[in-house]
Amino acid sequence: MPTLVPPHGGGPLRPMLLPRTERADEIERAEKLTKVPLASREVSDLFMLAMGAYTPLDGFMGEEDWRACCTDMVTGDGIFWPIPITLSCHEDLADGIAIGEKIALVDGTSGEILAIQTVSEKYAIDRELECREVFRTTDAAHPGVRKVMEQPAVNLAGPVTALSEGHFPETYKGLYLRPAETRAMFEANGWSKVAAFQTRNPMHRSHEYLAKVAIEICDGLLIHQVLGALKPGDIPADVRVKAIDALIRNYFVPGTVIQAGYPIEMRYAGPREALLHAVFRQNFGCTHLVVGRDHAGVGNYYGPFDAHHIFDTLPAGSMEIRPLKIDVTFFCYKCQGMATGKTCPHGEEDRLAISGTRLREMFSRRETIPEEFSRREVVEVLQAYYDSLG
Repeated sequence: MPTLVPPHGGGPLRPMLLPRTERADEIERAEKLTKVPLASREVSDLFMLAMGAYTPLDGFMGEEDWRACCTDMVTGDGIFWPIPITLSCHEDLADGIAIGEKIALVDGTSGEILAIQTVSEKYAIDRELECREVFRTTDAAHPGVRKVMEQPAVNLAGPVTALSEGHFPETYKGLYLRPAETRAMFEANGWSKVAAFQTRNPMHRSHEYLAKVAIEICDGLLIHQVLGALKPGDIPADVRVKAIDALIRNYFVPGTVIQAGYPIEMRYAGPREALLHAVFRQNFGCTHLVVGRDHAGVGNYYGPFDAHHIFDTLPAGSMEIRPLKIDVTFFCYKCQGMATGKTCPHGEEDRLAISGTRLREMFSRRETIPEEFSRREVVEVLQAYYDSLG
């Protein structure tokens, strides 16, 4: 049997979701508890805790973990963790909550009871410190910074017992896979070296090239889609799923790819988020993470290869998963195929630059999209979506 990489931290997976048979009684108890509403990012983090993706965390961070995470990318007990996972609460509500008290965590939009938390700590954070360290900017135009700066004043720490995973298991049947499930699939396939490909976009030819490079190196590939909230203009998850299905069906060898989705909300923290993506992909059973140009970036806040360089700064043993750092990819008309600066000797005049931003622009302007940019089957799915927008 193949030996999979261990979960992050070296222990077992720690899914915080209560078994289905026990949830009804706990939800009834939770109805009588103080209810704390969660913002969308906090909901997505709770679902990641529920499925075990944030192993070894068992809940939302206390002040020591928060500060160490911000400044040194570790928890208070020294486990590598690059981005704080915290829960905020309005001060007037927090004042009435005692240390040791159990509270009900509810979706701030729907009101659904999602979890019970035992409050171990209440504390205020330095929002600007978090933004400077995690996002490398305090510019409120950055979507991640804006979320942090707008969050309520008090953080509530403590372990959680999750009672729901929201709509994701039903909406994305067969796609919403928990770490224990992907690990079982990798073992069934005989894979021990598995690359994760992170995407919040439909896959164009550059993405396809990166994915195939990863398959050459590893036993198999996990195409891992963001199912949580994105920024305006991004393609909805259900459309992406159809487009990626079309790509896999027509252009990948059967049995080399698993497509899955997970419920995180993007922070757009660039290099730091690339590290977080690596950490929880290890929990899913992956040994490698494909890190391309401007991984998890937004706007011009990060250099194109900052997410490559940050892996080189980590102390030995921070995590077992390794990055697959791949140069900017493009279609070269002289090479007659996809290439990078490491493999193509030709000039810019022979290269077609490919990006998700440019693809969306071409659709919005109703330009003809060449085969060198995106596969015909993918374009058909995306064109139907854009046509539906009117």
